[in-house]
Amino acid sequence: MSDFELLLREQTPQVLSALVRHYGHFDLAEEAVQEALLAASQQWPSEGVPDNPRGWLIRVGSRRLTDLLRSESARRRREENAATMAPPEEFVAPSPEIDDPGGRDDTLTLLFLCCHPSLSPASQIALTLRAVGGLTTAQIAAGFLVPEATMAQRISRAKRSIKQAGSSFEMPPEAERDARMGAVLHVLYLIFNEGYTASSGDDLHSAELTTEAIRLVRGVRRLLPDDGEVAGLLALMLLTDARRPARTAPDGSLIPLEEQDRLKWNRPAIVEGEHLVSDALARTQLGPYQVQAAIAAVHGTAERAEDTDWRQIVALYQVLEQISENPMVRLNHAVAVAMATGPKEGLALLEPLESDGRMKDHHRLEAVKAHLLEMSGDLDGARASYLLAARRTTSVPERNYLQSRAERLTSC
Repeated sequence: MSDFELLLREQTPQVLSALVRHYGHFDLAEEAVQEALLAASQQWPSEGVPDNPRGWLIRVGSRRLTDLLRSESARRRREENAATMAPPEEFVAPSPEIDDPGGRDDTLTLLFLCCHPSLSPASQIALTLRAVGGLTTAQIAAGFLVPEATMAQRISRAKRSIKQAGSSFEMPPEAERDARMGAVLHVLYLIFNEGYTASSGDDLHSAELTTEAIRLVRGVRRLLPDDGEVAGLLALMLLTDARRPARTAPDGSLIPLEEQDRLKWNRPAIVEGEHLVSDALARTQLGPYQVQAAIAAVHGTAERAEDTDWRQIVALYQVLEQISENPMVRLNHAVAVAMATGPKEGLALLEPLESDGRMKDHHRLEAVKAHLLEMSGDLDGARASYLLAARRTTSVPERNYLQSRAERLTSC
């Protein structure tokens, strides 16, 4: 990401917050901000970045929002055949204070709005990336491998849903805040996961999405420096993304964790992640992101695959299962048990998952089963499971890897 693009993305939530605070109309304000960002991307490279980039974006966005409000008012008058006009203050030039939000950072308020409970997770993700992240609809669509028109409809529906819910631009009531904060962190976690291992397509990962997720969580951490789960999520992302340079071969094929060249791992990111999670575990209430980050830290500190402390990882998964009922956690726990004590013990833990409706048709369950069967010496069973997992995944690099594992067993 260039410095210019980073500047625009950093300004996006503040510009949108200023417009929504002054005018209301989140849906139209968001559209106006996107047009202001487009104008900046066209003008600033040749004319230079203004001394007050945020003020410039606010002024341009405000003018565009005024035009949109006039157009919206005219449409309503035509449809309702009424003489009532919208409040005059919606159409005057912005007052001086709109240029200077007073240093307040409304990013968290904006995240709460984008992760409103009336929206589906897919809509929350799309709206967060656009309104808070400053990505264009085309960039978001490319990240999730869907047509731009489909993503545009998803974003439009999300904004309509928020408008229909009558949501205002303010922090949710204190009684709702913890649940809504959990939704915000979950959305950022989903964005990162889609970037780290794309659910479909030719590429294993999207650096655009992982980088954006980390940037957004850093922003939340600046606002909530004492929140252990925010620190845990940032640590988890850093420790996981540190392995990205070693996850693919030059041809884009997948390299499993145990075969990666660990000299390619991003050591500064691992050190930062370790510090974050150690500090959070020492002074805040335990949460699932912290435990996951601790597991990632155990992997990150092992200089060689054979140095991995699998018994410690098993113990951490046991803690995680107590605070987070999740079949994917149990799946990873089974892998850790297999590595610590043997494949038969791991396979025994997989059996209940085969009747779990959330997992029974998931390619990862069959892929793990194949790996453990191979470890146990059941090559025919492993080959069949690798092929079944390959048929179930929609990720081309994962499919190619699973098929190659099956073919390798065929020649044994």
